[in-house]
Amino acid sequence: MIIMSVDLGDARTGIAASDGGENFAFPKGVIHERNKERLVAEIARYAADVSAELIVVGYPKNMDGSAGFKAKECAETAEKIRAATGLPVELWDERCTTVSAHTALNYTDTRGKKRKNVVDAVAAVMILEDFLRFRKN
Repeated sequence: MIIMSVDLGDARTGIAASDGGENFAFPKGVIHERNKERLVAEIARYAADVSAELIVVGYPKNMDGSAGFKAKECAETAEKIRAATGLPVELWDERCTTVSAHTALNYTDTRGKKRKNVVDAVAAVMILEDFLRFRKN
């Protein structure tokens, strides 16, 4: 099954997708869109392009496990994605993924504009890798 992950952001949204065997996660791109309707349409386009069968949306939780301040907005957007694609959509804990993505990019010496353009896709990969590990166990 091909699974696509979405790391929602205010200005940029990262997209990643798995292989059909659910072993690997690959960055697919970053959507630069603030308008929610256009963003959902772009996410639906990505889902069709990769032949996704399931979409995982990062769900911001606080370190204590409670829903973060953006959680409601992410849940609402996830529901719009479900309606637009007709695919099942799951919310997945994304605690620390953006911080981890920045740390990973530090090791590759990725800086400036290039970093801004890839960090959200790297975060989407991390969300998907975590989800795939969970499914394997």
